[in-house]
Amino acid sequence: MSYAIISLGGKQYRVQEGERLLVDRLAVDEGKTFHPEVLMLGGEGKFELAPKSQVTARVVGSPLGQKIRIGKYRPKKGYKRHTGFRAKLTQIEIESIGGARAAAKKEPAAEPEKQDASDKLPNGYAGMTVADITEKSGRWSDEQVEAALEYERAHAKRKGALAALEAKKEKD
Repeated sequence: MSYAIISLGGKQYRVQEGERLLVDRLAVDEGKTFHPEVLMLGGEGKFELAPKSQVTARVVGSPLGQKIRIGKYRPKKGYKRHTGFRAKLTQIEIESIGGARAAAKKEPAAEPEKQDASDKLPNGYAGMTVADITEKSGRWSDEQVEAALEYERAHAKRKGALAALEAKKEKD
């Protein structure tokens, strides 16, 4: 398993692909990727100082840290002050180390078929109500009915829409 030691905000972190961690707030927008400074690459008993390869990280969110309560007082003087602090943090996810794309490994091969089925759906199908589907399904082609059935089974699972589409399919 390969790992890297990166430097962010004056601190060093040991990271692996797919790992999420909280760091001090970064000036990078949510959803954007960036390349932190890589100090060392290692794994399988070997390491490389000052490598030329990159680590790719993506900003997932910008939460606040836990609240820290701070209290000051002087005994016998009646002096009491309370304040609090919440650190501003950024949650990042390590996408790749050394140029290998973790996202490319996870990409399923079945996606193009789903896109073809969604092309056959009637216009505005996702926003239709069960009553609209029941009413308009009589004018749809067999391909559109099949695509709508597939969509309902995969996403919406509305019983009324499924019943109307299956009834239309049985008529033909």
